[in-house]
Amino acid sequence: MPRTRLSSMPSMTLQERIESSLSRSEAKVFLRKEFDRFGGYDQVGRALRGIIAKGLLVKAGYGIYVKAKKSSITGNPVPVAPLIEVGAAALAKLGGQAQPSSAAATYMAGRSTQMPMGDALCVGSSRVRRKIGFASKTVRFER
Repeated sequence: MPRTRLSSMPSMTLQERIESSLSRSEAKVFLRKEFDRFGGYDQVGRALRGIIAKGLLVKAGYGIYVKAKKSSITGNPVPVAPLIEVGAAALAKLGGQAQPSSAAATYMAGRSTQMPMGDALCVGSSRVRRKIGFASKTVRFER
């Protein structure tokens, strides 16, 4: 006797499972290793490339992905969070600590009226050898 399927609904593809997980998640920044539970390295990579092509995620660095939204100006996908938040969240997930840069700290403390223009994070004595950014903008790290 042939086996019959219990459910008439087709199972979800790997890409659909990852998209579903992303939509349920509160986080904005994800590391590649967070998707390892879905399948093999190559399969997950293909699924992530498909999700990036759909405009649901953008790549912010080696193994760092950020939820995306459509830009109101260009219509292209852009990160949902400011670049400085993306950098801080990514460093926190990688096990590092990030604090505001010295220029941002003096501005927030009221000791300066000059607003810091660049995206910079103070990483203390940690060595950070990653580029975290989107398009042509990157986060600078200072010690």
